[in-house]
Formats: sequence, C-alpha cells, structure tokens
Amino acid sequence: VSNPATQPRTVLSVVNAAENPTVLCAKREMESWHLLQLEPAALREPDPVNAPIHLDANGAHLAATVYHLAQASGVFGESQDRKPDPARVYCEIANRLKDLIEDVKTMNVDRDDKRELLTLEVTGRDGTRHAARALSDGALRFLALAVLELDPDARGVICLEEPENGIHPKRIPAMLDLLHDIATDPDEPVNETNPLRQVIVNTHSPAVVLEVLDDTLLVVESREESGAHGMFRKAV
Repeated sequence: VSNPATQPRTVLSVVNAAENPTVLCAKREMESWHLLQLEPAALREPDPVNAPIHLDANGAHLAATVYHLAQASGVFGESQDRKPDPARVYCEIANRLKDLIEDVKTMNVDRDDKRELLTLEVTGRDGTRHAARALSDGALRFLALAVLELDPDARGVICLEEPENGIHPKRIPAMLDLLHDIATDPDEPVNETNPLRQVIVNTHSPAVVLEVLDDTLLVVESREESGAHGMFRKAV
C-alpha cells in the first residue's frame, strides 16, 4: 500500500504551506503513518556498526536500534554529566520478552569491532547465550515491538496485520498488552516516555477480539443488499 503523501503525482505531494496550510498539515500527518510488515529474515540479520538506528518497516536494523537506545539512555551523576546506562534498556526489553518466553534471563547487543557487526543476543536461565536469530518468528516480532515501544522517536500511526501470528494462544494477552503500551496513554502528558502514537491492527482471530476493549474495536462484516443492477455484497 503506497502512502499518498510520498507519491510524486498526488495533490498532497506537491502542496506547500503558502497555498494551503491545512492540506500541508494533512500531508505531515499521513507521512507519519507506518505499515509494519515484520519479516523474520530481516529481524534475524545482524547489523553493521554504522547501520540506521531506527527499525525499518520490515524489521531490519533491530540490533542497531537496540544498541542505539542502550547507548542513548543514561543517568545524570553528581557532576550532571550523563552516564550511559545500557543495562537499564537491556533489562526493560528482557523483562518484556519474559512475558512471551519465560526462559529468558537477559539480553544484550554484542559489538564485534573486528567484524564491525552488532548482534542481538538472548541469555536463558541456564546461562546459555543465543543469537536472537535462534528465536521463533513470533518471538522475533514480539521483540521488535518491544523495542519499538521503547523508542521515543517512533511516532505517528503504526499499523500491522494479525499480530497473533506465531504467538501461542495463551500469550495473545501479552501481545495485546504490548500493543496497548506502544500507543499513547491519553491520561498522561505527551513526552519522551509517552510519545504521540496510535496503533491500528487487523485480525480474524476470535481470541484477539475477545481480549480487546469494546471501545477500541471496529467490526467489519460482508452484507448482501439489492441495487439497480441486482443483488451485491458490500463491507459494512
């Protein structure tokens, strides 16, 4: 699906503030729409040390994004100099991943300066370290969304299809809790820890529908109606 705000021959693509500031605002809003199509192959790839520091729509640059978030986080010491605190970020992501995989103990990003590679690693309760590519497809998607939730620069409307794919039915509530936490909390001020985000998902799963609050649910069904040229079906 192409975003009309970024296409070369649409009304939105050529508008400027002088001609129509309202339409320009609509363009800026539509430019913030992101359709996530997280692909396991992209999520499994390690990153070069100079890779982009934000997650792509297909999940590429997961390791680089985590590494950047870890290095950018920090605490202020007595001298008011910020000291990086990567352990806090790694701990937050690991704790979220434990909602899906109980065996997870810690996670981190291994930086190999010799090969100039960043590799995401997960450590189990028995102390065994595994590259993140050893995780299941569903766990990798869950991990990517957990990273997205922590990224203050990930803003706008985030859309994804069938988030339950690859997730054990008993873990669907954990996935929906994560998606809920990605979205802006309307009861809190918008800031770095509560960036302006909306999450839209589609699903055919009754298990997902049962877990979603009624006031956030939109149901679409196919109905048969009659018209000038006979009977037809439409989505309502």
